[in-house]
Amino acid sequence: MKYEAKSDAKVVRALVLCAGSGSRTGLGYNKMLHLFGQKTVLETTLDAVLSSNEADSVTLTVAPQDESAVRELVKSYKNVSICTGGKTRTESVKKGLESLEKCDIVVIHDGARPYVASEIITSSIKSAFEKGSGIAALPVTDTIKETDETGKIKTLERSRLIAVQTPQTFRYDEILSAYRAFDGEATDDSAVYEAAGFEPSFVVGSPDNIKITTANDLLKQNRSDRTGLGFDVHELKENRKLILGGTHIPFEKGLYGHSDADVLVHAIMDGTLSAAGLPDIGVLFPDNDPKYEGADSIELLKKVCEKAAERGFAATSVSAVVMAQRPKLAGHIGRMRENIAAALGIDADCVNVSATTTEHLGIIGEGKGMAASAIVNMKKTKMERSD
Repeated sequence: MKYEAKSDAKVVRALVLCAGSGSRTGLGYNKMLHLFGQKTVLETTLDAVLSSNEADSVTLTVAPQDESAVRELVKSYKNVSICTGGKTRTESVKKGLESLEKCDIVVIHDGARPYVASEIITSSIKSAFEKGSGIAALPVTDTIKETDETGKIKTLERSRLIAVQTPQTFRYDEILSAYRAFDGEATDDSAVYEAAGFEPSFVVGSPDNIKITTANDLLKQNRSDRTGLGFDVHELKENRKLILGGTHIPFEKGLYGHSDADVLVHAIMDGTLSAAGLPDIGVLFPDNDPKYEGADSIELLKKVCEKAAERGFAATSVSAVVMAQRPKLAGHIGRMRENIAAALGIDADCVNVSATTTEHLGIIGEGKGMAASAIVNMKKTKMERSD
């Protein structure tokens, strides 16, 4: 059959494996529960799987001792259920598969691969519909040597080797029957599938789709993640509304500019554009263009996010500082955070806004202007294309 993504009436379910102990990280608890930026590894992986909009439901295999913590983490997610895993990966997958409601396709993914791109998930599902399976894999770039029990070394032919990742996606009935017939342990699902007489089909994975295994992996930033810095300054004038973070703040002066001159949002816009490798707001929204006169900067921030999304980037967190001598801003910061978060499509707790003075120094301290700086963190949501 021809694959037509979610317009296809077939049922797709995802099985995310989280039942391991993660002992090699040395954390003393399951690495899936480790805080990874603003969210845990598990939540980050779950967000990545759900971002493809392909799975009708997601089932997590978890260890009994982690079940209550995992339930608390995922209680706000829709169509996510939990299954108690086994003592080994093979046992966990089998139990997870048997717990699923009837479906046509199942996506099996390691919970410790939080950087999987939605494109890989989609291509693996497409392959499974058309060929029976879709296993993410990459050609091996290192030279691999094999040793036998005597210590004799053999160099393997690199051109014939591939490194297998997850997701590994299959027609549900086939992979379920393969696991039920399998006797032993396997480190990946395609081996079980192959042992049952099926021929695995592969799709292109990504070097960024790493599996978190050791403590060092927890410290690494994915090379597709980006950080952008934005800064802006505007003059204060009478007969202007003071707009900061999309919030009207009562004051005798307002910021002067071609748009609403929201200095805070402008700094965040430039930080977002910087992280996505795009031109700054002066280029995209020139101050001599009549259509941007008096423009709502929050709406412009939404347009910036759309442009970043076209490049395959989405914001994950923001840290911003407003520099102003007056007025006091503390009572308005909560609303600013909500407005900014809504425009960026992230939770308000991922947006931090603080305010400071310049101790009466300079044009800010003299009450002649305001400035803002922002650091914007972004993640890659689409793979780069070589063409």
